[in-house]
Amino acid sequence: MISGILLKGYSGFYYVYAEDRVWECSLRGRFRIRDQEFLPGDRVQILPGTGIKATIEKVEERQNSLVRPTIANVDQAFLVFACVSPQPDLNLLDRLLIQVTEVKIKPIIILNKMDQAEKPNIEDQDMFALSRLDFYQNLGYDLLKVSTRTGQGLDEVRKHLKNKITVLAGPSGVGKSSLLNALDPALELKTGEVSRKLKRGRHTTRHVELMVCGEGLLADTPGFSSLYLPKMNREELAVFFPEFADYEGGCRFTSCLHHKEPDCAIKTAVEAGHIEKLRYEHYCLFLEEVIAAERRY
Repeated sequence: MISGILLKGYSGFYYVYAEDRVWECSLRGRFRIRDQEFLPGDRVQILPGTGIKATIEKVEERQNSLVRPTIANVDQAFLVFACVSPQPDLNLLDRLLIQVTEVKIKPIIILNKMDQAEKPNIEDQDMFALSRLDFYQNLGYDLLKVSTRTGQGLDEVRKHLKNKITVLAGPSGVGKSSLLNALDPALELKTGEVSRKLKRGRHTTRHVELMVCGEGLLADTPGFSSLYLPKMNREELAVFFPEFADYEGGCRFTSCLHHKEPDCAIKTAVEAGHIEKLRYEHYCLFLEEVIAAERRY
């Protein structure tokens, strides 16, 4: 048997990437009897047959799984934003950082359209947004600046793809499709073929599939569709703000939520400029959401 990764399932067949090729697999009877659920990203053991035919003999335990998109064993998420046009939505970015971190997926922030940031007529507010995004590097997040037009940063993105399962997230208009095709020009041909065969756009399909991109696998999906925060207790939210860690324990109350309590070390750090004010404001908004959600449960 050989090890592989499930790319997609379609009409009773499962397509598995193993040993640099795609195998068309059927299931052993025991899987059909158990009505096993298979997700793109599942690590499987297959038994080769004739040509590219094979059978799935074993499914490995998942390290994680997502509901939207429905995919398993994701290593990292590319959170794609444009430096200008549209301006980065940092509230959305902070939400996505919490979503992926909560399921132990590494977030990588990709700032696209860097060629437009160099235009002489760029507005001051756009440069302000850029400086805000640079701040995320100081928090320990990977931040890659790219341009699909000039090629800036693409080699670095390809390095991150190597031997990883990656999903995309980010608002519309930031150049996610252009990024995919710049990373691997063959993807444009593949998606075009799918559109002609199905007579529809690639993102209208309800089925998630993984594509070979460079030396890694990338989810063929628009990304995360839910903007809601994951279920958690109010005390857990601060964990997703790493800049708070240095000040934990400095508050008057051990149960401090860093919101309305007096003598809060986090609020003092915000006032002193040691913690980004906008990030703290997002924390307060998210805290209110978490508390409201607790009351519904």
